[in-house]
Amino acid sequence: MNRRSFLASTFATAAASSLSKAAILGGKLPIGLDHFSVRATGWKAAQYIDYAASLKLDTIFLSELGVFENYEDAYLKGLKEQADRLGIKVYVGTGSVCESSNTWKPANGTGADHLALTIKIAKALGSPIARCYLGNQKDRSTDGGIAKHIENTIKSIKANQSRAEAEGIKIAIENHAGDMQSAELRELIEVAGKSYVGANIDPGNAVWALEEPMKHLEVLGPVTVCSSVRDSMLWEGENGSVVVQWTAIGEGLIDFKAYAKRFAELAPGVPLQVETISGFSRPFEVTKDDFWTIFPGHRDSEMFKAWLELAKKGKKLDSFKAPDGPGKKDAEIAYQKGECERSFTWLKANA
Repeated sequence: MNRRSFLASTFATAAASSLSKAAILGGKLPIGLDHFSVRATGWKAAQYIDYAASLKLDTIFLSELGVFENYEDAYLKGLKEQADRLGIKVYVGTGSVCESSNTWKPANGTGADHLALTIKIAKALGSPIARCYLGNQKDRSTDGGIAKHIENTIKSIKANQSRAEAEGIKIAIENHAGDMQSAELRELIEVAGKSYVGANIDPGNAVWALEEPMKHLEVLGPVTVCSSVRDSMLWEGENGSVVVQWTAIGEGLIDFKAYAKRFAELAPGVPLQVETISGFSRPFEVTKDDFWTIFPGHRDSEMFKAWLELAKKGKKLDSFKAPDGPGKKDAEIAYQKGECERSFTWLKANA
């Protein structure tokens, strides 16, 4: 290769790299729907795929196995063909795989077997991940604390290492309902094995774990392989409490333009998948000493101080309650669609 050809080749490679980065950071970040955003519909998988396509999204996250009519190969193949035809990438998930969690469902068999089933479905639908989680914040108050449940979650994951590696699928563990803080989930992933395990990051659940979402992202972003995202409003409540209410993206306190940019840098190619769960608030009694038994050492952390700073900027929001009567379900569906669709509009314009 002569000098001119070499320089031309080098310039083309650099330009392609710059264009690729610009595509991620300049408004081309993949955007998708976590089906739980519109759970009131009661739809099954095929309907959620159609809905994502109607919104011109990139992905659909079928985050619970209950949306599938069955697990037969022919049925799953049909869903895959439908998604491919519509240009929608499917992500697959389930709930808890921790048998000691209060969220565990014994009807699922064992944690390892249930995760194996999720991996099978993920493979059939072309999902790069199989999402699962530990439990919720109640698990932090049980005998042995969260450490016992983390250990049991790792057992279910490691039992599926060879299966996940053979299928080329990463097991994605969510920080779910305030169960684990970012450092705990990062350690779980590293102990289980980063080669086949990653994070399903959720900034809304991070707020429930008293973590500021941007700082939370810095911890988990490098190991993130999937996401379920929404915004959050915090405000100072009665008797020193802090109240949290999740919101549509762009309507809370998270700088989602900055969040999306940093997300794309830390987890390139991973979609932002909207999971709006709005309309209700939860108080955190952070001035009471006994509250801190579930988060030992966190009270003096920079992460908690940043969380408190968010609350100082917030404002009280009203809760949503659908009116009783024959139109209640339709009102719930309309509300949920409004929350997620406003989120997509905001992300497409700003992310």
